[in-house]
Amino acid sequence: MTLTEATIRKAEPKDKRYRMFDGNGLYLEVAPSGGKWWRLKYIYGGKDRRLSLGVYPEINLKAARDLRDAKRVLLARGEDPAEERRAIARMVQDKVDHAFEVVAMEWHVKKSLVGQSDMPRSSPIA
Repeated sequence: MTLTEATIRKAEPKDKRYRMFDGNGLYLEVAPSGGKWWRLKYIYGGKDRRLSLGVYPEINLKAARDLRDAKRVLLARGEDPAEERRAIARMVQDKVDHAFEVVAMEWHVKKSLVGQSDMPRSSPIA
C-alpha cells in the first residue's frame, strides 16, 4: 500500500521510531518527537544503504517520490546517490574556499597599497 498525504499528516509519534513505506525503497520515518523524515533504502555494491531525502512537510509526498525516482536513475547508471551528494558538497566547499581566497587576496592587496602610501617618502640623494 502506498502512502497518501492524508495518512502522512495523520501519522502520530509513538514511543519508538517507526517507518511508513511507500514503495521502491522510499519510506517516511516518524520519530517520537514528532519529526518526519523521508528516507531512501537501496542496495549499492552489495550493501544496504540509506539516504535522507528531506523533512516532511518541506518535502511533500510528490517531491519525495520525484527525488526517489531521480536517485533510482543514478543507481541504474551504476552510480551511488550518496556519492553524488558528497560530490556536490565538495563542489560547494571548493567555491567557499575559493571565495575566501579571493577576499583574502583583495584584502592583502588593499592593505599593501595603504601601507605604501602611508610610508614617508625619502628625498633622493644628491
